[in-house]
Amino acid sequence: MFFRLPATGLVLSLLTYFAAPTPAASKLNVVTATEDLAALAREVGGDRISVDSIAKGYQDPHFVEPKPSFLLKLQKADLLVVVGLQLEIGWLPPLQTQSRNSKIQVGANGYLDASQFCKILEIPTGQITRAMGDVHPLGNPHYWLDPENGRRIAKGIADKLAELQPADAAYFQQRFADFDKRLAVAEKGWEAKMAPFRGRKVITYHRSWPNFCERFGLDVVDYVEPRPGIPPTPSHTLEVINTMKRENIKLILVEPYFDLRTPNSIAEKTGGEVAQIMPSVGGTKEITNYFQLFDYNINLLVNAFTKYK
Repeated sequence: MFFRLPATGLVLSLLTYFAAPTPAASKLNVVTATEDLAALAREVGGDRISVDSIAKGYQDPHFVEPKPSFLLKLQKADLLVVVGLQLEIGWLPPLQTQSRNSKIQVGANGYLDASQFCKILEIPTGQITRAMGDVHPLGNPHYWLDPENGRRIAKGIADKLAELQPADAAYFQQRFADFDKRLAVAEKGWEAKMAPFRGRKVITYHRSWPNFCERFGLDVVDYVEPRPGIPPTPSHTLEVINTMKRENIKLILVEPYFDLRTPNSIAEKTGGEVAQIMPSVGGTKEITNYFQLFDYNINLLVNAFTKYK
């Protein structure tokens, strides 16, 4: 999905950029593809960096409408952090190219693919065709939804910041050490809350949750989508209804950017419930950091599971 900015808009954008005040030299300018990566960058970067994300937490990160303002962010960036695994392939590459910022091109020192640090699930084998839907050939890109991967991403960002700004290396590593300790405490609490519900079967709309469900012991039995990225069909919807009735599944997890009509219809026919779960920081106004993302989702799940013994 390549695009071309109107010439006048690009000129105005560039004029605005060159007229803008230069950021303080002591701060690294970090741009991230998503708010989750921005939240983790803030944890380890503290006041020695400025951070901005392109995709918002309430948006489907596969589909982001390019805007001239995104170019301005990328033109000023010292570091670009991406999810990778082709999550941003439909919108980010042309923005990188048109930014003309050599620091953040693929392979440059200011380009960081966070997936390299993480445990990646659902890596397909064999031939991939369009008939399979929007399958990611390098694996499922929603890996940040396991806190252990969040820890790995934060360490990778801290190391990169230290490389880019050696004078602050100790600061970034201390910030990571503090984040690591706080995350370890939080993980124990999350796991304790979810322990009574390990093995619970759920339906999800999209394949956003393999890392989360593996970590917290949930069993995703089916999806509202017949194939990734393919809208629900009547025949598949009937299959999901029959599966929920047969296996006594009561919970359908839906991301905030999907249409609720089909999930609500399925829930009505099965005596189940639709829970709008958040895959990203910023998905709702209560979630402003990485810890709150898991607090929100785990509390939501515990409340829902408690209704259905």
